[in-house]
Amino acid sequence: MKENEIFDKICKGDEKALELLYQKYYRMMTKMVISNSGTEQEAKDIYQDALVVFWQKAVSGNLVLTSKISTYIYSICQNLWRKELERKKRLSSEEKDSVELPQHDKEERAKLINKCISQMGDTCKKVLMYYYFDGLSMQDIADKLGFANTNTAKTKKYKCKQKLDELVKSQYSEHDFLD
Repeated sequence: MKENEIFDKICKGDEKALELLYQKYYRMMTKMVISNSGTEQEAKDIYQDALVVFWQKAVSGNLVLTSKISTYIYSICQNLWRKELERKKRLSSEEKDSVELPQHDKEERAKLINKCISQMGDTCKKVLMYYYFDGLSMQDIADKLGFANTNTAKTKKYKCKQKLDELVKSQYSEHDFLD
C-alpha cells in the first residue's frame, strides 16, 4: 500500500491502516529513543504517543502532509522525547536539591531562608515563594506576575535563586545549616 493511500485511510479513521503504520516504522522510531538514553519501554510509549498525536491530527482533517509520514512521525517522536528528557532532568535536579532533614532542622532552615527572602525585592520574593513554597508551575508564575512567557519566569527564578544563595552565604555559615 502506498503512503498516500495509508494516509487517506487513516484520515477516514481506518485503524487497520494505523496498525500497518505502527508496524512499518516501529524499529526506526524506537531506535531513535533508545539511542538517546531511553529504554525499550520508554521508546514504545513515545512512539505510541506520537501515533496518537498523528492519528488525532489526521482524523480531524487539520493535517496537511508536506513530507513523508515517517518524517512527520519521527519529528513528533523527537519532540516528545526531548520533552521527556527535560522533565527527567528537572526531576533529577529537584531530587538532588531535596536532602531529607529532621523536621526541626527543616523548620530552622526555612526560617533562615525566609529571613533572607524578606530582604529581597518584591518580584524575587514572589517568584521564589510561588515556586518553592506554593509549588506553582512556571506558567502559573508567569501569568500571576505578568511575565511575557515561561522562559522569562524561569530566567527570573534562576537570577533570584542566585541572589538568595549569595544572601544566605553572606549572612550564615554552613554550621547554621548542618548542626
